[in-house]
Order: sequence, then C-alpha cells, then structure tokens
Amino acid sequence: QVQLVESGGDWVQAGGSLRLSCVASGSASVVFFKLSTIGWYRQAPGKQRELVIKSNGGYSNYNDSVKGRFTVSRDNAKMTVYLQINSLKPEDTGVYYCNIEAGDYWGQGTQVTVSS
Repeated sequence: QVQLVESGGDWVQAGGSLRLSCVASGSASVVFFKLSTIGWYRQAPGKQRELVIKSNGGYSNYNDSVKGRFTVSRDNAKMTVYLQINSLKPEDTGVYYCNIEAGDYWGQGTQVTVSS
C-alpha cells in the first residue's frame, strides 16, 4: 500500500504564494514514484473535485485556470511532488489532493484558503 501525505496548505491573502508538498511512503519505491503519473486535484466547497495538474515527470497538463500561476515539480529521490502556487485568487480556495494514477492512491488533502 502506498501512502500519500500532503502539506503546505494555509490561509493567505489574494496575490500570495504557497508551496504544497506531497510525500509518498509505504510500499512505494523510488522507481515506482519516478515512473508514476501524479496529479494535483482540488475540491472547492460545494463543488466536485477537479484536476489542477497532471504530470508524468516529462510532460505536465495544466487546468486552464491555473496556467502561468501553478507549477509542478518533483524530487524523485525524496518521493515528493511539489505544487508551487503563485498569484493566488479566492477561487483557488479548496482542499488540494495529490494522486498517483497507477493504483489510484490519494492523500488526505491540505486546505488552501485565499481571502480577497
């Protein structure tokens, strides 16, 4: 079993920045992590979970609403994927989750709240 733990969520004012982290552990190996397609999703209050970014390490697919503001990166040796969020907007508020596509593993999420 693979465990994912997100962190870095916070309350920030519009225009601010955050860096979210997602660390894999458990039965995940560095090779598995390196080869995995990993996504960041978010769920705003009262809305369905939506894809923010999906990356296989070489190619990243961004939700149009975050292009130019969000950047995904990973440290495979640490089995950690990061989400750098700049120019935060109130509509970015929600719980952010990471997901490893192979096996459909999810973390518990980290809350991002952006005030106007």
